[in-house]
Amino acid sequence: MMMSRKLPNGDPSARGPSLDAAFLPAEVALCLHGERLGKTAAKERVGLALSRPDGTTFVEELELPAPENASEEDWRMLERHVKRMLWQKGGSRLFVAGAPEWARRLRGTYCTAHSGERAFDADFMGKKLFGEAFSVTHCEVKEMPAAREPELELGGNLDGCRIGFDLGGSDRKCAAVIDGKVVFSEEITWDPYFQTDPEYHRAGIEDSLRLAARHLPRVDVIGGSAAGVYINNEVLAGSLFRGLSTVDFDRHIRGLFRDLEKEWGVPVAVVNDGEVTALAAALSAGGGGILGVAMGTSTAAGYVNPRGKLTCWLNELAFTPVDYRGEGAPVDEWSGDGGCGVQYFSQQAVARLGPAAGIPLEPCETFAEYLKRLQALFDSGDAGARKVFDTIGFYLGHTLPFWRRSYAFDKVLLLGRVMSGEAGECIVREAKRVLAEHYPETAENLSFLEVNERDKRHGQAIAAASLPVLKKE
Repeated sequence: MMMSRKLPNGDPSARGPSLDAAFLPAEVALCLHGERLGKTAAKERVGLALSRPDGTTFVEELELPAPENASEEDWRMLERHVKRMLWQKGGSRLFVAGAPEWARRLRGTYCTAHSGERAFDADFMGKKLFGEAFSVTHCEVKEMPAAREPELELGGNLDGCRIGFDLGGSDRKCAAVIDGKVVFSEEITWDPYFQTDPEYHRAGIEDSLRLAARHLPRVDVIGGSAAGVYINNEVLAGSLFRGLSTVDFDRHIRGLFRDLEKEWGVPVAVVNDGEVTALAAALSAGGGGILGVAMGTSTAAGYVNPRGKLTCWLNELAFTPVDYRGEGAPVDEWSGDGGCGVQYFSQQAVARLGPAAGIPLEPCETFAEYLKRLQALFDSGDAGARKVFDTIGFYLGHTLPFWRRSYAFDKVLLLGRVMSGEAGECIVREAKRVLAEHYPETAENLSFLEVNERDKRHGQAIAAASLPVLKKE
């Protein structure tokens, strides 16, 4: 929800990092918007309710000038707010309480079939995730759907004999856990991305489950994680299954984990891998209020609320805006939108910034190879490579306060290949410097967690296994 805040110390809106001087942090843009509103006499509160077909509803509001006094900049603040809400929370039905003009413009932007600026977002949120066309409806305040967020009891359940698994792009991990203690864990190489036979995926997952089960006297529950979007154990989208046809995905993969629950006869819970990473950190740290961000091929995120539980939110921060400059912001290749997180916190960010620092991307060099080369250059003292990672740290320092507007967290966990080695430590140092200089209150109340590889592996296995609740007789 939009909150009124003072402009960060030193007004950083006038200067960005040396490699991206036009960067306008979302937090700064929102503070400037608040200052403009303070000088506007005629303004209104616009209510937004984002619903799913099952009735789950997220309600937020923001203040805007009355439409007759609004500028294009005010419209952009509304549109960016909606975009963030879509990818953080997730839903296919947007209700707008306020002037009809706001709803009309949002409908034209998101709902005009294949021609709206945000057609990608509408199609993904609508038909792909929730099985219906995305809609925008104007309503009166009294007609707004009420907030309804199901309480999830996923995570932190360590009793009994449990299987935990994690499905990655190059290996699948499984673990056997008894009352919170890992008694067995294993990694098995596989290559799921471009497999065209759904049986490959099912057979691989079942093999891992059987392998872990051999080390348990019985199996009480099964918990797992994988990249993608999973709601109520249904696979709505997943990069692991990109090689399958739509027909095969819908027929064999969408209900895969519900089928496994019936076959094994025990509770099964599967969530996004970013969520399990954050949950592992919460179990290790002994408390919630954690946002986990993995900067790898893309930008993955997970959130554990202050109660130490997962939410029903999507947390797809790769697609949420972090740069409000408008024209000239780097564009996400999937959505065609500018200023979204994936271009600031991933290998794509490194590949974008490196050439600006005088380090060209070689022909046929992958982003992963380029990242590794820049990290080696950083280790050798290269000034251009340092600018790249300083810039990412600058982005992060200005974005963490923005994320705290809609996430209740006081701990952040940073993972992924971009965060590896000395270059990753540089990112953290610069982020802390920005926070201390411009957001001292956030700097004072935010801690950066560290997890070593061994703890991450075992912690993630325990976290995945801890997802389901073991129902007592």
